[in-house]
Amino acid sequence: MSHDNIQILIDCERMKYAHTGLYHYCKQLGLALVSAEKHIQNHLTFYTREREMGIFGKDTSYVEQHSLHKFCLPDIRKYDIWHATYQGTMYYPYRRNIKILLTVHDLNFLHEEHRPLAKKKRELQKIQNKIDRADAIVAISSFVQSDLERNVNLSGKKVHVIYNGCNIKQEIVPVAPELIPNTAFLFTIGTITDKKNFHVLPALLHGNNMQLVIAGITQSEEYKLQILLEAKECNVADRVHFVNAITEPEKYWYLQNCEAFVFPSLMEGFGLPVIEAMAFGKPVFLSNRTSLPEIGGNQAFYFDSFEKEAMQHVFNSGMLDFKRGAITPETIRSRAAMFSWENAAKQYLALYREMI
Repeated sequence: MSHDNIQILIDCERMKYAHTGLYHYCKQLGLALVSAEKHIQNHLTFYTREREMGIFGKDTSYVEQHSLHKFCLPDIRKYDIWHATYQGTMYYPYRRNIKILLTVHDLNFLHEEHRPLAKKKRELQKIQNKIDRADAIVAISSFVQSDLERNVNLSGKKVHVIYNGCNIKQEIVPVAPELIPNTAFLFTIGTITDKKNFHVLPALLHGNNMQLVIAGITQSEEYKLQILLEAKECNVADRVHFVNAITEPEKYWYLQNCEAFVFPSLMEGFGLPVIEAMAFGKPVFLSNRTSLPEIGGNQAFYFDSFEKEAMQHVFNSGMLDFKRGAITPETIRSRAAMFSWENAAKQYLALYREMI
């Protein structure tokens, strides 16, 4: 078969959840794939809901996704490759005659201490079933690659590491949000849930007059209350702000104007918000867990402990180092520039061809 005639169906069903990492992953990768191979874009077909049809260009092909496809997939006989862009997808051609590329973003459930072992085993078996059927496997970081190698039977299959790109676009102009702090502020963004570990952040407001802005949809009201209680205990409740989901231009404003980006997440397969903050040359303060040290490299500061005094020490010394020029906005931006959707698209396209 000529490589110019490969028919690829890319599952972007997760774009139904706006303001999430998987939404941006599907959108940015899809746009980059179309741009990278304009001369064969008619051979790239995107599996989306009706409302997302056209997002990758009016001349690009689409297959409309329906919830009934969980039980009976649409006719896919014309396609050579099904790209499952998320390891937890409910839409997977187990019994169809088609090559499958599976992208794995994380095995976070294995690192959740409160999740019962039986549930972990069930989730792992679901992924094992997909791995068994897949013809090629991609991990979005070396950490995820190692997690797969430790926890599933790959049967000799190679796990390819293809990093995500940076979502920041120069053409997007920052727009001032409704909530504008009246003093210097720290910024973070992500779903409000316990794995993001945001409740440790109010401690960073001790000994200064900074504010903390937390953007993101609330998945757990109980955890949001825990953050507020921690802020009250630290006597900084009036300086902690939740702004829910924000637009891209509003996010750019917060990244452009914050003193630092703080991201103490316990479980990340990659950590897109980190690269976005670094693209603005901002100092970033991260947990030392899962993939984050791999992404931030030597251009980030890391919390080795979440004890209040230890975090305050890392933050204060890190900000002092930044102001002294030990890490500069230029070197931070250079680190972010290492991750591009253009490069990711080229690697995926090469892998598609390798599969045929």
